Amino acid sequence: MRPARRTFSDRQQLADALAEAVAANLAAGIAARGAASLAVSGGTTPVHFFEALARRGEVAWDKVTVTLVDERWVDETSDRSNARLVRQHLLQGRAAAARFVPLYQGGDAPDAEKASAAQAVVPRPLDAAILGMGNDGHTASFFPGGDTLDAALTAAGPVVAIRAPGAGEPRVTLTLRQLLAARALYLHIEGEGKLATLGQAEAEGPVEDMPVRAILRETQTPLTIYWCP
Repeated sequence: MRPARRTFSDRQQLADALAEAVAANLAAGIAARGAASLAVSGGTTPVHFFEALARRGEVAWDKVTVTLVDERWVDETSDRSNARLVRQHLLQGRAAAARFVPLYQGGDAPDAEKASAAQAVVPRPLDAAILGMGNDGHTASFFPGGDTLDAALTAAGPVVAIRAPGAGEPRVTLTLRQLLAARALYLHIEGEGKLATLGQAEAEGPVEDMPVRAILRETQTPLTIYWCP
C-alpha cells in the first residue's frame, strides 16, 4: 500500500490544508471519546502549520492533549527545544487551552522512563501524528547509526532515548509502535531536496540506512504525505 501524496503550490497552502485535516481528526476524536490527542514534530518546517492549526476555532482545544514526536534533551529556554517551538507557534490564542505534555523532563541525560511516565496522561491511541524527515532519511529521532535505533523501531514502550552522529544533542523519541497506532499519520516535507530524499527512501534498501522507510513501508495506518516546493 503506497502512501497517499498531496502536493501544494506553496507552504501556506500546505499548512492550511494540513491544519484542516488535523482539526478534523481532533474533532472526530472529541466527538467519539470526549478527548483527543496530537503528536507533532519540531524543526522549522512545521511553523506555518502550527500557526494555521492554532487558528482552527472549531477545535475544542480544552479537550485536546498535545505532545511531541521527539525532543532534543534540552531545556525549553534553548532555541533547539521543540517544546519551545510548540508553545510559541501552536499553543496560542484558543489553542492555548490545550494540555501540553513535553518529552523533556529535566536532568543531564535523556531519561526515557521519566518521559514515558509523563506520556501516561496522553490519550492513546493518538488521533493524529505529524512527522517530518531529514535529508539523511531520519524521521522522529530514528537516526541512521542511532545507538538504540533497533529499540526505537521495535520496542513496545512509548519512549526510547537515542544518541546518533547526526542528531546533535541526545534525544528521546516516541517509538514506531506508538506512531503506527495513531488514527491518522502524516509526513510533512518541503523543498526539492526533501522530495529527492523521499525518492531515495522509497527505493529498495535497508530501513537502518534511511529509517523513514519504516514509516513509508508500514501497512497498519494509512500515511498521507504533504509536500510543497
